[in-house]
Amino acid sequence: MTQETKVKVKLVRSPIGTQESHRATVRGLGLRGVNSVSELQDTPAVRGMINKISYLVKII
Repeated sequence: MTQETKVKVKLVRSPIGTQESHRATVRGLGLRGVNSVSELQDTPAVRGMINKISYLVKII
């Protein structure tokens, strides 16, 4: 049985005033309001999304 690695992401800045694609990425990661936390599978796609909005989120 393989161990699925998870990554926890916290929204630390408001996406208001950012590009629409960045706001869509925030929603795609399952983040809603500031300080919301989402636990996701650690995949290259998720890592790319986190990298795209790295100035809005923090990995915890």
